Amino acid sequence: MVYAFNVTEPVLSIVVPVLDEERGIVAALDALREARDAGAELIVVDGGSRDATVPLAAPHADSVLQSPRGRARQMNAGALAARAPLLLFLHADTRLPPRAVDTVREALARRAWGRFDVRIQGTHRMLPMVAWCMNLRSRLTGIATGDQAIFVRREAFEAAGGFPDIPLMEDVALSRALKRVSPPACLHSPVTTSGRRWERTGPWRTVLLMWRLRLAYALGADPRGLARRYEVERTSS
Repeated sequence: MVYAFNVTEPVLSIVVPVLDEERGIVAALDALREARDAGAELIVVDGGSRDATVPLAAPHADSVLQSPRGRARQMNAGALAARAPLLLFLHADTRLPPRAVDTVREALARRAWGRFDVRIQGTHRMLPMVAWCMNLRSRLTGIATGDQAIFVRREAFEAAGGFPDIPLMEDVALSRALKRVSPPACLHSPVTTSGRRWERTGPWRTVLLMWRLRLAYALGADPRGLARRYEVERTSS
């Protein structure tokens, strides 16, 4: 099922993968109004929501697509349907900074891909430190996470093979492939992402879990097993 509305040629396609996001989807898409006014196409890709995500999203996006569940699959489906030469992948709980479209276009005139710094929204006093560590690690390693709103030229994305069809670490894998093309553009203007997963299980417990999973992935662990481990550990008390 596809809902399509805007026929104007876009300069940037923003792909938002969603699943059961009815409580926040309207606010998330309304926050992208400035980007759409600046020439961005907004594509929402639903992975089989059992709530009202799709009908709520439809009036606020240029296209709403259905895809098999899985963030990598959903983002690849959105990229395939995108009409712009530049792509940006955005989580539903992440907000772009002002003038994001112009900032991304300027960055992609110099580099093949990039990401934003991140600011974590929440009440825990350690969240600013967690965000600072994430941004520093990303600068040092050239690896971006989905929370940082990865953007890329279409030809570089296609040459890298898109996101690999794995349930976890798809952003790390894509970053590794894109690093072979160019270093990332690391933008200081931050996106703002929800701190709910850090606050739910504790900031440092979440950070340590992700570091353990990344290390295991780097050492060759199966991403499917890591995804099961992530789900168990993040939901355990």
